[in-house]
Amino acid sequence: MTEREIHAAIRILRREVPKWETPVVTLMAETYESPFRVLISCILSLRTQDATTAKASHRLFAVADSPQALVKLTVKKIENLIYPVGFYKTKARQVRDICQTIIDRHAGKVPDEIDALLTFKGVGRKTANLVVTLGYNKPGICVDTHVHRISNRWGYIKSATPEKTEAALRAKLPKQYWIEYNNLLVNFGQHLCRPISPLCSQCPVKKYCQQIGVGVRR
Repeated sequence: MTEREIHAAIRILRREVPKWETPVVTLMAETYESPFRVLISCILSLRTQDATTAKASHRLFAVADSPQALVKLTVKKIENLIYPVGFYKTKARQVRDICQTIIDRHAGKVPDEIDALLTFKGVGRKTANLVVTLGYNKPGICVDTHVHRISNRWGYIKSATPEKTEAALRAKLPKQYWIEYNNLLVNFGQHLCRPISPLCSQCPVKKYCQQIGVGVRR
């Protein structure tokens, strides 16, 4: 995929993506405009289906919608509110500890810098970038499995790991697309450009894709 083609592909995805359901973390950001809710929803979403994450997030935020409110809850109470997200017991302790750290080290406000967010236990680059981009509308590139797979499948970059994909995209992807890139490719990856047997026959950007690593397709 050439530089000219990446512009064309993103224009097409901007048109197509609104037809599909919005990922839960993006929906949280659009609905509440809260970095705190983006952070906590991201943590809950790991290894959990979007529908489950959405319900758990709404239950939790209905009771505690700030770090100060959440640390007043017991771990058991948090577990009950977020069940059945994946690893809910671990996540209950994790989100409570993060909230305490936000209060103790960041004056009760979720930091807006990736390096600061990475100091939180259990927060990786994907979550940190989502908080920065969706929570604060600052440039960043969130790389999850969809972004990593599709960027390489297109032939736009060549990288072996999500970390290397982020570095490659930061060096190559026009900065004007950084914030929206994850949302576009997550939707695209969930609905058409799937890991196994992608729906190439229905793909609106097929002519720009080198289909690297694609075996069976539909």
